[in-house]
Amino acid sequence: MFKTKRQLKEKILARIGREFPITLEELELNPTPDQKLGDLALSIAFPLARKLKTSPRNIAVRAAELLGGIEELEKVEVAGAGYTNLFLNRQKFFLKKLARLKESGLEPEEQKIIVEHTNINPNKAAHVGHLRNACLGDTLVRCLKYKGEKVEVQNYIDDTGVQVVDVVFGLMELEKKTISDLDKIEEKFDYYCWDLYTRVSRYLSDNPEAQARKAAILKKIEHGEPPEADYAHYVSRRILKAHLATMKRLNISYDVLPCESSILRLKFWDRAFASLKEKGAIQFSTEGETAGCWVMKLEDEPEREKIIVRSDGTVTYVGKDIAYQLWKFGLLGQDFYYEPFIEDNGHPVWISSASPTNYDVHFGAGSKVYNVIDVRQSYLQKIVVQGLRSLGYSEQAEKSIHFSYEMVALSPRSLSEIKVDLSAEDREKAFLEVSGRKGVGVKADDLLDRLEAKALAEVNKRNPELPLSTREKIARQIAASAVRYFMLKFARNSLIIFDFEDALNFEGETGPYLQYTAVRLRSIFRKFEERFGMTSEKFLQKIDLSSINLSILSPEESQDFWDLIVYASGLDDEVLRAIATLEFAALAKFTFNLCQKFNSYYHNYPVLAEKNSELQILRFLTIHFVHEILCQAMDLMGIQIPEKM
Repeated sequence: MFKTKRQLKEKILARIGREFPITLEELELNPTPDQKLGDLALSIAFPLARKLKTSPRNIAVRAAELLGGIEELEKVEVAGAGYTNLFLNRQKFFLKKLARLKESGLEPEEQKIIVEHTNINPNKAAHVGHLRNACLGDTLVRCLKYKGEKVEVQNYIDDTGVQVVDVVFGLMELEKKTISDLDKIEEKFDYYCWDLYTRVSRYLSDNPEAQARKAAILKKIEHGEPPEADYAHYVSRRILKAHLATMKRLNISYDVLPCESSILRLKFWDRAFASLKEKGAIQFSTEGETAGCWVMKLEDEPEREKIIVRSDGTVTYVGKDIAYQLWKFGLLGQDFYYEPFIEDNGHPVWISSASPTNYDVHFGAGSKVYNVIDVRQSYLQKIVVQGLRSLGYSEQAEKSIHFSYEMVALSPRSLSEIKVDLSAEDREKAFLEVSGRKGVGVKADDLLDRLEAKALAEVNKRNPELPLSTREKIARQIAASAVRYFMLKFARNSLIIFDFEDALNFEGETGPYLQYTAVRLRSIFRKFEERFGMTSEKFLQKIDLSSINLSILSPEESQDFWDLIVYASGLDDEVLRAIATLEFAALAKFTFNLCQKFNSYYHNYPVLAEKNSELQILRFLTIHFVHEILCQAMDLMGIQIPEKM
């Protein structure tokens, strides 16, 4: 029995491809508008008729003849001017799907996939814009693992970048703090640095002569010279721990944290630089604005140049990213050293080191790489891919995927809530882009705190008998689901206008609605156990699936049952589509629709109150099937199922 629509298409192609010139991509299988017409419509006759200059109906009739005898199909009918309608063998379909509920039916295609996401500058607290990146990246990871791929999750730490330098400048130049003074800061350190970063940005803008002192600090940090490099290490590591704690609240974790400081000190860039010069991928500029710089001419705009190495010898962000991308594909001939940074669910999260350690672990060397970075970085990501191609790594360039997405902006109502001092011009805008430099943004922890407080108030009303620790855990799970669904339900190329009221809404198409449905399903199993004295697992083991007969269903229930089962069975295809398009809004919508379909079905066809034991068993199997699919879909989105709602 086929597990995905693609597998059925492959079987169909094996039959009709003998006589008709058609590819798998051209073969379309779509749901029919009415179950009476069949389950799937094969739409090949019309395009083939134009190609072969014959009647569409003649092609449809011949296709129906060729498809006879396929195990999954009960019958094939020709309708209208040339439609080929397929009727699935419902009995076999349902029972085989039940038997293989724990199998995805998908197969891996790569040796190892690397997904790099989150990548927050370790100089201030995470904000809502960062949450979109992390939720998209983590959902991609989960979908790839569901497909059976080996996945390595990286979170790149720019611990020597200008944002960290700004904070170090503020601590050393403005606040005159020693490193030991930093240990005495009791407030959340990432919040403290959020405010300091904004203050430094204003100071540098008002005092341009201070830029020289900042540049000197940058150079010392890049070369690992104390005390500046010690400040950068302290600030970046302490804030990184805060970031990881924030992401843990959303059920997001990582395997390895490659640091820019390690790239610089292990001279990854030097190797990449030598290769780029040797292949003629970059040229030394002797005139114009780029004089003294090493530049790369753009493939699609040869008159334009991108600076890779500045005239003072420092490498630009994109240059370091080319070296990093080469390492990800195992093309640099060199690896980092590693040491444990934190423990996450019993396994270490590793961080790169420039000094030898006692740990024999290795990362990188992927066969495919996804970089989850917002759409504003598209130009730089194109240059990274061009760098790979210019070095002769065409296959890796093709498998270097920029997973782009639009930014998160703030609504006027949100701006009024966070009380940012805005200019008159900014106050007139329909929305405002998040800017850490200006201090414009909603901190991720603030959002989660408010969501958890709202959820806890509701849980306290509904389940006051539960221990406080349980109620708080449920509130955390509800808050996280609200954020994750909110970040996934929009198409990635659409701008999210963040609004507190929308994000705090638990009604309608939201993560908490999915959780409510899953909890409702589990409550049915719990009541079943109370009534019949056995767990649902034991009851399932006692059922003889060969005795199940769908013909006992009334015409109305048969239609609703089949609609629910076929829809739920589409999860694997949704996952494949999400991976192919890097769009997770459809997966979110699929899960929401599945919840709606189940709630409607259960309202019309109760299980516990059903007197006919044969019908009760069939309905029990139906909700068990939907429950398993729903749990898988929710797990793909990182949404946990609470004990109660």
